[in-house]
Amino acid sequence: MGSVIICSPFRHVLASRFDVSADGRINFSRTGLGLSMKASTSSVARLSSPRSSSSRQSRTGYAQKAIRRGTYAAVKKSSEFDELLKGVDPDNRMIVGRVLEKAMTAAERWDIVYTDFLSPAEVADAKMVLKRVGDVSTVAWGGYMSAERQRLAVGRADMLEAESTAPEDLLALLSVQGNFMFDPASHRDFLGAVLGTGIDRKKVGDIVVQGEQGAQILVVPELAEFLQMALTSVRSVGVSVQQVVLSDLRVAPPKVEEIRSVEASLRLDAVASAGFRMPRTKCSDMISAGDVRVNWKAVTKGGKDVKMGDIISIRGKGRLEIGEVATTAKGRYAVQMTRYV
Repeated sequence: MGSVIICSPFRHVLASRFDVSADGRINFSRTGLGLSMKASTSSVARLSSPRSSSSRQSRTGYAQKAIRRGTYAAVKKSSEFDELLKGVDPDNRMIVGRVLEKAMTAAERWDIVYTDFLSPAEVADAKMVLKRVGDVSTVAWGGYMSAERQRLAVGRADMLEAESTAPEDLLALLSVQGNFMFDPASHRDFLGAVLGTGIDRKKVGDIVVQGEQGAQILVVPELAEFLQMALTSVRSVGVSVQQVVLSDLRVAPPKVEEIRSVEASLRLDAVASAGFRMPRTKCSDMISAGDVRVNWKAVTKGGKDVKMGDIISIRGKGRLEIGEVATTAKGRYAVQMTRYV
């Protein structure tokens, strides 16, 4: 008979006892819970015998591996965590790492957790990483279909389905009203006024400016009441702030332009040059400077090929979605694109 600490995928870390059956199976026991797995009796002897400090560390490592390869508590402290983050943009690594930790916590506790608002690049990296984690699913929502900043609800797939996460759990909508006829305010002005109350940018989603009337602002629900009291002016205009239902959100349809171009290749610099209607040399310079992203990831090589479904974005120029790509009789590429401005 021996004892070991188990990092359980359930709510608690369990202090359990084990014994070995005749067939060499380790049987862990605790009130209301039994776990069983195969191991050699010699391995059990190593686990239960007294050793030095260094031996105890190796013993703990063995126990973690023997119990369950998918134990999230063990993964958080191992090189497997870094492995899961491979391919993440260095600028997003810290944020995505926190999302990954939240996901593992949710899986351990059979719970649903929510992230702060994430940028499109952060959402893309987080979804990529979470696909590598077993038993974890995610739902992204920013208030409307084309929202840029979104929050993630993360948990086991069956939990997300069972709980039917409501939009109100993720977002609150604030209506900011004032007379901006003689002092128009931009998106930057409204954002600056909100951040001026002392809250963090990651707690604020999209801001929909409504001209002379003001704006609608998406925030995390727990800050809605605070902002109704703290946000009193934008620029020189006094404002009133009220929380309204999400169905009151009014977003103008995006301005789009359909473009068709025939190119010798699907190189990024060639396709982006045609889609954004700029000289290829200027486009190449912007790519080299890191101002161009493909699927929200920075790309610095113009020779990268793009494909149907890719989204190309250039700072200050909008977004370009690659549509159908067909090969012409002369072996060139007819590319259908949609530009959002």
